[in-house]
Formats: sequence, C-alpha cells, structure tokens
Amino acid sequence: MKIFVLVLFILTYILIIALPKQKPIITGITALICSVACAISGHMLWHEAFSEAINYNVVMMLVGIMITVGLFSDSGMPNKLADKIISKIPNAMWVLVLLSVLSGVISAFVDNVATVLMLAPIGLAVAKKVGVSPIPVLISIAVSSNLQGAATLVGDTTSVMLAGEIGMSFMDFFVMNGKLSIFWAVELGMLATIPILIIIFRKQNRKFEYLSEPVTVTTIFPTVMLVLNITCLVLCSFLTLPEGFIADHINGLVCMFFGIVCLIYHVATSKKVKTALKEVANTIDYQTVFFLIFLFIIIQAVEKVGIIADISSFFASIGESNIFLLYTLIVFGSVLISAFIDNIPYVATMLPVIAGLGVSADVQILLGFGLLCGATLGGNITPVCASANVVAIGMLNKEGYKVKSSDFFKIGIPFTLAAVLSGYLFVWFVWGV
Repeated sequence: MKIFVLVLFILTYILIIALPKQKPIITGITALICSVACAISGHMLWHEAFSEAINYNVVMMLVGIMITVGLFSDSGMPNKLADKIISKIPNAMWVLVLLSVLSGVISAFVDNVATVLMLAPIGLAVAKKVGVSPIPVLISIAVSSNLQGAATLVGDTTSVMLAGEIGMSFMDFFVMNGKLSIFWAVELGMLATIPILIIIFRKQNRKFEYLSEPVTVTTIFPTVMLVLNITCLVLCSFLTLPEGFIADHINGLVCMFFGIVCLIYHVATSKKVKTALKEVANTIDYQTVFFLIFLFIIIQAVEKVGIIADISSFFASIGESNIFLLYTLIVFGSVLISAFIDNIPYVATMLPVIAGLGVSADVQILLGFGLLCGATLGGNITPVCASANVVAIGMLNKEGYKVKSSDFFKIGIPFTLAAVLSGYLFVWFVWGV
C-alpha cells in the first residue's frame, strides 16, 4: 500500500508540472483513488478524508479574503496605490523589489495566503503600469511570504508547533537563552534574497516619468474592510484561545466574516441583486480552492500510510552520532521533502523524533531551528506545495497569464538556496559551534 501511494503521489506531481491547466482534475482523481485505497486497506477512514485531511481554516480564509480582495480590486484602489508607489519610487526595479520585501514583512505576522491575496492586486497594477510581466512579480511576492513564516511565533503553523515542543515564547524567537534566535536567521535569509530579486528584475532598472490619468476609486469600503481584516488577523495571532473549533479556525472565521460583510454591502449598494451576486461569485478562484482541497487529501494519505514517519526515522538513524551531519541532513532533507509534501504533517512527525534523540536542550533547539528553516522554505522550490504559491499562480491564470513551471523554478530555486544557506550557516554558528 505504501509503495502504491508513493508511486501515485510522484506520478501526480509529474502530471501537475506537465499539465498545469488540469491540476484540479488530476489532484481530484488522485484524491479519490487515495481515499478509496486507504479506506480499503484500513489506513484512513472515509470521514477522515474530509474531517481531518482538509484544512478548513485555510479554505475559509481563502474564500473569505478572495471576496474582499476581489471587490477591493474592482474598486480601483490597487491602481491608486500603484500610482502612489510609482510616484515615490520612479524606478521599476526597486518598486518590484519593495513589493516582494513588503510581502515578507507582512507575512511574519499574517498568514502567507492572506498576504499574497492582499498584495497581488497591487503587484498586478504596478506591473501593468511599468510595462513588465506580472508573472515574476507575483511569484516573488509569494516566495517572499513563505520565507518570513518562520520568523515569529505567529508567522506560521510550524512556528507554533516548534514553540510548543521546546517551550518557546513570542520573544524567544528573537533571543533565547542569551543567544540570537531564529528570527535573525530568517532575516539574514531575507537579506540574501534581495540580490536575487535585483537580478530577476535587473532589466527594469531604469527611471521613468510616469504620467497617468487620475484614477477613480468607486468605493473605499472594501479597502477599509481589508485593513480591518489584516488588523484582526494580527491581533488574533496573539490570542490564547481554548482548544476547539474557534481556536483551530480563527483566521478562516475572521476572513469569512469580512468577506460576507463585503458581499452584503456590495449587494445592498447595487441596483441589480443578481448582477451583484454574480460579481461577488466571480471573485472566487474555484479551481485554486478545489486544487488545495484535493491536495490536502493526498497529503493526508501519504501521512497515514507511514511515508512521512519512515522519512523521520531515516534521518534519526543516519545522523544521530554526528550532530553536524544530522543538522545538515535535517535542513536540506527538509527542503527537498517540503517541496513535495505539506510541511505541517512533516514537522509534526519530525519534532517527536528530535525530542527522542536524547540530546541536550541546546542541540534540540539547533535541530528544531534547522527543521523549521528547511521545512518552511522548501515549499518555494515547486509551484504546487506551498499554498501561497498555488494562490499566486491561480490569480495569474485568472488574469489570463500562462505560468510555466520553468517560470517558477527560475525564481523559487535560487531564492530558496540563498535563504536556506544563510539561515543554515547562521543557526549552526550561533547554536552548533
């Protein structure tokens, strides 16, 4: 059964890269086969494919913020903001680099998917106004958002998991036990990626005089809702809620609330209700939503049959007697694995393995930081593993731009290598030497 799921998993990724337009169909068929096979073999019950596998928090957040951002885009505000940015920084390359860096800063406190959805409309508007392809712009925004997820306790689910395992507070991500912590490793990685961004946008390194006609903003309501949405997501990330549905889905519930408020406002202020409802429905990228749902089910099957557990045991058996070798294997092995497997179940499986090695507390922290660096950044190698990348490409496809896998690899691979190498060296010299 394990071999069957692994072969099916690899074949699915090959087909996704070869036939990107058919991603929802390919993953849908694979999810169905995996669910049936795992149910027959007893590895996963039918209801688990829907109750445990699907991350409803991400799905609700995606749908809710798509509505808000869609109406935000239709209001003309992204064009207005693009004009403001261009007027202050009349150099196309630095505008595009700034958007990518800003994506990383925001995602240290707000979920990566939400960050991409918020900045993508502005990125699209800027790209069109300065006359460049929006493909590298949105990909850069997506990979930058993935990078900063490990910087703080509230940046990503994997950060919360590590904090719970080794007892880290919010401030421990900055300084822990008198040593610089993982925040600085991530920021060093971010600095290392700026030259990559400059190289990517080097052909746009020119000053220009941009004269535009005044942009009309039809309503500021979606903009206000978007700002409030961001604010609430940041505030919720600091809340300590009792375990349960609300705690597990707080980000999704917040985004759905503001999405529904925007829907009600749009319908109430429109003369034709049916037309308004259709406009709101068109803001949702259904292909991306279903693609992620099916992908969650596939990853759950991979976890249930024991593939991720086998990978964890492999790491422990090879490097336990040599801390540097084990650390190196965890960092770069996690990069490769997280390029194809969702990092949340992988990190959840690896953390108990690290805790059970019998090493000192500082070594456990070293290995935990290495795991977080590798697993968080690994999703930037491929266009289909990290949810932020999937959403960015989905938005480009919706705008009529065909994104090739090679377009993503040109940015994702050097970006990942620069960030991982910097973080890898920093963590070792601070915690390992």
